[in-house]
Amino acid sequence: MHRDQIEGEGHPARALAARWGDHLAHDRRRSPHTVRAYVATAHRFITFLGDHRGEEVGRFALLTLQPADLRAYLADRRAGGLGNSSAARELSAVRAFLTFAAEEQGETPQVPRTRAPRRRKTLPRAASPEDALALAEDSRDGALTDWVGRRDLAILLLLYGSGLRIAEAMALDAGLLPLGDTLRVRGKGGKERVVPVLPAVRQAIEEYAAACPWPLGAHDPLFRGARGGRLSADMLRRSVRAARARLGLPDSLTPHALRHSFATHLLAGGADLRSLQELLGHASLSSTQIYTDVDAARLLDVYRNAHPRA
Repeated sequence: MHRDQIEGEGHPARALAARWGDHLAHDRRRSPHTVRAYVATAHRFITFLGDHRGEEVGRFALLTLQPADLRAYLADRRAGGLGNSSAARELSAVRAFLTFAAEEQGETPQVPRTRAPRRRKTLPRAASPEDALALAEDSRDGALTDWVGRRDLAILLLLYGSGLRIAEAMALDAGLLPLGDTLRVRGKGGKERVVPVLPAVRQAIEEYAAACPWPLGAHDPLFRGARGGRLSADMLRRSVRAARARLGLPDSLTPHALRHSFATHLLAGGADLRSLQELLGHASLSSTQIYTDVDAARLLDVYRNAHPRA
């Protein structure tokens, strides 16, 4: 029995949150991590509403919320230091909880509408590490089945963690399993390169492989579609678009933007252009030098915001 279930005894709204957790785990086949995070969000929301209204919140009160209630909750969470991406994910979880509350009681869900936190436009258009991780995790959580969610998480972490093109990731075969610290990739023009594999990326791919219902033999596609064939890039882009909308992330945050973010963050961390050229699989150094311009734009943006004469 979940701790949340024990805490929910005698409190209708908290008992509802516990049942939602069971629904996520057994009906939606969400990962234990996702279930814990979502149920914790539901309990935080219930606690906030009780303090906000000065009375205990019953399950029927969840059906009569106003947009102002959600805005007040987000403001409270932001005041506690929650970032934009995390706040948007929390809002998404609250909406899902309220939808479940309505459906369980036979009502048509009428969740109050309120915008997810807006993001300031910055240069360059590289995703922050927080946004890249939030996008990957929300793509996993928004999938209809557990193994598809694990697949999308693994791919997006691979694009950001290793700098692969989306076509390169789709072309991988399962024969590369088990993964080591590096991965050999065939890129444009048949050119091969070796890229690093972070422990978090390796773990995500291993967990996907263990959950995948299709065989992953040496010559089988690593990333399979719902019917067992090689996954198409369009299906991944569709998953990313849905996650992006839920989180309020900009349209520029595409799967390819994760590769761009990989390059930009490496350069900002001190990587030299020649090494970056090899990691990205660029045929010439001139292709890599665009990231120097991007990094200069970022520095100029910092200067304009910080210098009193700018």
